[in-house]
Amino acid sequence: MIAAFLPALLAYLTYMGSGLALLALFAVIYCWVTPIDELKLIRDNGHAAAVSFAGALLGFSLTLASSAWHLNNWNSFMLWALLAMLVQIVVHMVVARCLKDLSRALIDNNLAMGILAGSIHLAVGLINAGSLS
Repeated sequence: MIAAFLPALLAYLTYMGSGLALLALFAVIYCWVTPIDELKLIRDNGHAAAVSFAGALLGFSLTLASSAWHLNNWNSFMLWALLAMLVQIVVHMVVARCLKDLSRALIDNNLAMGILAGSIHLAVGLINAGSLS
Protein backbone atom coordinates (compact mmCIF):
# COMPACT_ATOMS: atom_id res chain seq x y z
CA MET A 1 0.00 0.00 0.00
CA ILE A 2 2.68 2.49 1.00
CA ALA A 3 4.81 1.58 -2.03
CA ALA A 4 1.90 2.51 -4.30
CA PHE A 5 1.43 5.80 -2.46
CA LEU A 6 5.06 6.94 -2.65
CA PRO A 7 5.14 7.90 -6.37
CA ALA A 8 2.00 10.02 -5.91
CA LEU A 9 3.48 11.65 -2.80
CA LEU A 10 6.73 12.35 -4.63
CA ALA A 11 4.84 13.90 -7.56
CA TYR A 12 2.79 16.03 -5.16
CA LEU A 13 5.87 17.24 -3.30
CA THR A 14 7.67 17.95 -6.58
CA TYR A 15 4.83 20.04 -8.00
CA MET A 16 4.08 21.75 -4.68
CA GLY A 17 7.72 22.57 -3.98
CA SER A 18 8.30 23.76 -7.53
CA GLY A 19 5.11 25.79 -7.48
CA LEU A 20 6.00 27.53 -4.23
CA ALA A 21 9.53 28.23 -5.45
CA LEU A 22 8.17 29.63 -8.71
CA LEU A 23 5.65 31.78 -6.83
CA ALA A 24 8.43 33.17 -4.65
CA LEU A 25 10.59 33.81 -7.73
CA PHE A 26 7.68 35.54 -9.44
CA ALA A 27 7.08 37.74 -6.39
CA VAL A 28 10.76 38.74 -6.26
CA ILE A 29 10.92 39.51 -9.99
CA TYR A 30 7.59 41.37 -9.91
CA CYS A 31 8.77 43.56 -7.02
CA TRP A 32 12.10 44.11 -8.76
CA VAL A 33 10.60 45.32 -12.07
CA THR A 34 7.97 47.59 -10.56
CA PRO A 35 9.07 51.15 -9.82
CA ILE A 36 7.56 51.15 -6.32
CA ASP A 37 8.22 49.06 -3.22
CA GLU A 38 4.95 47.12 -2.95
CA LEU A 39 6.00 45.27 0.18
CA LYS A 40 6.87 48.50 2.01
CA LEU A 41 3.52 49.99 0.98
CA ILE A 42 1.73 46.85 2.16
CA ARG A 43 3.60 46.90 5.48
CA ASP A 44 2.50 50.54 5.82
CA ASN A 45 -1.17 49.49 5.41
CA GLY A 46 -1.31 50.22 1.68
CA HIS A 47 -4.49 48.47 0.63
CA ALA A 48 -4.18 49.52 -3.01
CA ALA A 49 -0.72 47.99 -3.37
CA ALA A 50 -1.89 44.85 -1.55
CA VAL A 51 -4.83 44.33 -3.91
CA SER A 52 -2.69 44.96 -6.98
CA PHE A 53 0.05 42.60 -5.80
CA ALA A 54 -2.47 39.95 -4.74
CA GLY A 55 -4.03 40.02 -8.21
CA ALA A 56 -0.63 39.43 -9.79
CA LEU A 57 0.13 36.54 -7.42
CA LEU A 58 -3.28 34.95 -7.96
CA GLY A 59 -3.12 35.40 -11.72
CA PHE A 60 0.25 33.68 -11.85
CA SER A 61 -0.88 30.94 -9.46
CA LEU A 62 -3.88 30.13 -11.65
CA THR A 63 -1.58 29.29 -14.52
CA LEU A 64 0.58 27.15 -12.25
CA ALA A 65 -2.49 25.23 -11.10
CA SER A 66 -3.81 24.77 -14.62
CA SER A 67 -0.42 23.64 -15.86
CA ALA A 68 -0.07 21.05 -13.10
CA TRP A 69 -3.63 19.86 -13.66
CA HIS A 70 -3.58 19.54 -17.44
CA LEU A 71 -0.03 18.68 -18.40
CA ASN A 72 1.03 16.00 -15.89
CA ASN A 73 4.63 16.52 -16.94
CA TRP A 74 7.06 18.40 -14.74
CA ASN A 75 9.18 19.75 -17.61
CA SER A 76 6.07 21.13 -19.33
CA PHE A 77 4.89 22.52 -15.98
CA MET A 78 8.15 24.42 -15.59
CA LEU A 79 8.11 25.68 -19.17
CA TRP A 80 4.54 26.97 -18.94
CA ALA A 81 5.25 28.46 -15.53
CA LEU A 82 8.15 30.47 -16.91
CA LEU A 83 6.01 31.60 -19.85
CA ALA A 84 3.21 32.59 -17.47
CA MET A 85 5.71 34.53 -15.38
CA LEU A 86 6.84 36.42 -18.46
CA VAL A 87 3.23 37.12 -19.48
CA GLN A 88 2.32 38.48 -16.04
CA ILE A 89 5.40 40.72 -15.93
CA VAL A 90 4.73 42.05 -19.44
CA VAL A 91 1.08 42.64 -18.53
CA HIS A 92 2.16 44.68 -15.53
CA MET A 93 4.48 46.75 -17.69
CA VAL A 94 1.69 47.36 -20.22
CA VAL A 95 -0.82 48.23 -17.49
CA ALA A 96 1.67 50.61 -15.86
CA ARG A 97 2.27 52.25 -19.25
CA CYS A 98 -1.45 52.57 -20.04
CA LEU A 99 -2.30 53.81 -16.55
CA LYS A 100 0.50 56.33 -16.33
CA ASP A 101 -0.38 57.33 -12.79
CA LEU A 102 -0.59 53.75 -11.46
CA SER A 103 2.55 53.97 -9.33
CA ARG A 104 1.50 57.28 -7.81
CA ALA A 105 -2.03 55.95 -7.23
CA LEU A 106 -0.69 52.89 -5.39
CA ILE A 107 1.64 55.06 -3.31
CA ASP A 108 -1.34 57.32 -2.50
CA ASN A 109 -3.35 54.21 -1.54
CA ASN A 110 -5.95 54.73 -4.29
CA LEU A 111 -7.87 51.50 -3.76
CA ALA A 112 -9.82 51.85 -7.01
CA MET A 113 -6.58 51.77 -9.02
CA GLY A 114 -5.28 48.87 -6.96
CA ILE A 115 -8.47 46.91 -7.65
CA LEU A 116 -8.26 47.71 -11.35
CA ALA A 117 -4.61 46.63 -11.62
CA GLY A 118 -5.17 43.50 -9.55
CA SER A 119 -8.25 42.59 -11.56
CA ILE A 120 -6.37 42.95 -14.84
CA HIS A 121 -3.63 40.65 -13.53
CA LEU A 122 -6.22 38.15 -12.34
CA ALA A 123 -8.13 38.28 -15.65
CA VAL A 124 -4.96 37.68 -17.66
CA GLY A 125 -4.06 34.83 -15.34
CA LEU A 126 -7.47 33.24 -15.94
CA ILE A 127 -7.09 33.55 -19.69
CA ASN A 128 -3.55 32.19 -19.47
CA ALA A 129 -4.69 29.25 -17.32
CA GLY A 130 -7.62 28.52 -19.61
CA SER A 131 -5.36 28.53 -22.62
CA LEU A 132 -3.57 25.48 -21.24
CA SER A 133 -6.63 23.24 -21.22
